[in-house]
Amino acid sequence: MKRIVFVLIAVVLFSCNGKKKESIGNFSKVDIETILQDSLLSIRAIEILDDNSLAFAANTGAFGLYNPLKSSWTISKQAFDSLDLQFRAVAHTATDFFMISIESPAVLYKTGDSGQMEIVYKEDHPKAFYDAMKFWNDQEGIAIGDPTDDCMSIIITRNGGETWKKLSCDKLPKAKEGEAAFAASNTNIAIVGNHTWVATGGKVSSILYSPDKGNTWEVFSTPIVQGLETTGIYSIDFYDDLNGFAMGGDYTKPEDNMANKIKTVDGGKTWQVVAQNQNPGYRSCVQYIPNRAGKELVAIGFKGIDYSNDSGNSWKHLSDEGFYTIRFLNDSIAYAAGAGRISKLNFRE
Repeated sequence: MKRIVFVLIAVVLFSCNGKKKESIGNFSKVDIETILQDSLLSIRAIEILDDNSLAFAANTGAFGLYNPLKSSWTISKQAFDSLDLQFRAVAHTATDFFMISIESPAVLYKTGDSGQMEIVYKEDHPKAFYDAMKFWNDQEGIAIGDPTDDCMSIIITRNGGETWKKLSCDKLPKAKEGEAAFAASNTNIAIVGNHTWVATGGKVSSILYSPDKGNTWEVFSTPIVQGLETTGIYSIDFYDDLNGFAMGGDYTKPEDNMANKIKTVDGGKTWQVVAQNQNPGYRSCVQYIPNRAGKELVAIGFKGIDYSNDSGNSWKHLSDEGFYTIRFLNDSIAYAAGAGRISKLNFRE
């Protein structure tokens, strides 16, 4: 059995045993318990594992694993040629944990047989900047990044992460001038079955869509605010293959709430602005709450936590506590990470 430096044993994809009946709630508050605090860390990538443990990777090359049964952390550090790498994207299969750094050199690590993290992909292009990573299944995964040529950077593995290949721009939609992506919360990629949606942002903010696990691609426009390097979609999530939500705005103007929330009911082909000129403003991560019929979402950012139970048409502000990213453990408990901390969130009516 493979091991990571921080003793990650047999990481398994999170799944539900048995189908839980879906319902709709009405949360009015959130209890926040800090489980990791370190002022040196900026944490934008977390992953809940099948045994309910929590993995993360961050700046300064730090990565670690939380054991909820023991309420304990095991934290390690990964350097490359004496460089402190910044990690903003993580993913896992049934046997391996993956993390990829931003900027050049972009270095992608996976669990190694030796107990150390092993490099499975490296890119030295001066424009290299990877934003998000996710797996379709135990063999096939994808990571996306900013353009190095005239298309978004997309690398794919078909052998469990042993090797990764960058797609040629001949197989991808051409990127528009000023179009890139944001490494804000590791949620630029949404996957449902074989369907894949990639959100871009910046001066142009679009949706790249693949129906067949990255073999073919098309592009859809969106009405989200765009036009500046700091505007566009920062996060996307899909509840099923038709219903999706995307959110962002402009992090330099976090109170602005014009055209920063959009949803689709046709698989991403068309998008509609919702909650126009209503709070929340800029948020870096939005996630559907599981087993809630696609009606309930939570949005999170450095200006606080917000909740919707009507598919994002209206929102309720729950907390001013700031975070960058969130992942749900079940339909009322989540983990959130941000500047200097990771917390456990308990949503209550």
